[in-house]
Amino acid sequence: MARWYSHVEALRMATGVNAELLAMAGPRNPYPGKLGVVAAGAYADLLLVNGDPTTDLGLLADAEQGVLMVMKDGRFFKNTLGQEGR
Repeated sequence: MARWYSHVEALRMATGVNAELLAMAGPRNPYPGKLGVVAAGAYADLLLVNGDPTTDLGLLADAEQGVLMVMKDGRFFKNTLGQEGR
């Protein structure tokens, strides 16, 4: 995707745009709350990346080294920063 789009555009398509598409699915949308935003009651998965993916998408390709934390549904699935995410 980096061949045709900027890194920021590619990240938006892989994250926020997909949330918008799900929201437009109406009754087929499996999530009852807001998607793709960090807000109380919203559905958002969080990644903490070791670097700036807007300048280097390769950080996301190497999940072992590039991704420091993954949170889904309020639970840590990967956390190299310690129990509290610090």
